[in-house]
Amino acid sequence: MTRASSTADGRLDDVSKAIIEQLQEDGRQSYATIAKRVGLSEAAVRQRVQRLLDSGVMQIVAVTDPLQVGFHRQAMIGIRVDGDLTPVGEALTEMREVDYVVTTAGSFDLLAEVVCEDDDELLELLTKRIRTLPGVQTTETFVYLKLNKQHYNWGTR
Repeated sequence: MTRASSTADGRLDDVSKAIIEQLQEDGRQSYATIAKRVGLSEAAVRQRVQRLLDSGVMQIVAVTDPLQVGFHRQAMIGIRVDGDLTPVGEALTEMREVDYVVTTAGSFDLLAEVVCEDDDELLELLTKRIRTLPGVQTTETFVYLKLNKQHYNWGTR
């Protein structure tokens, strides 16, 4: 029988955190290897991982280097919005070029990271699709010149 994966107040328990940290280290690890490291049976680890996936706590994906798969322009776009941020945020999440959207406090209302094949695609995205969204007041684009670090192994704290 698998122990609960979260505490009474909804936080992850230490075993679930340890499983997540193992997968962040190497998402291809077998359930048997993880089980040995966290002190559960293979079946219990499999069940925990499935619950973490089903609940949306984590996802297991292949992370690529955009340049090596044909995307030569990445940028972060800061967006200022008049009125309700929700419709603009939702519209951004539907755009295939946008891989990250956050609502922020500070100079910008929203930040959107985009991955494009080239500058022409970025220009089209900005001028015809993002800046034309109702409520968008201004945008500021921060073009990535070099990807210095991209890691997802920050643990669960």
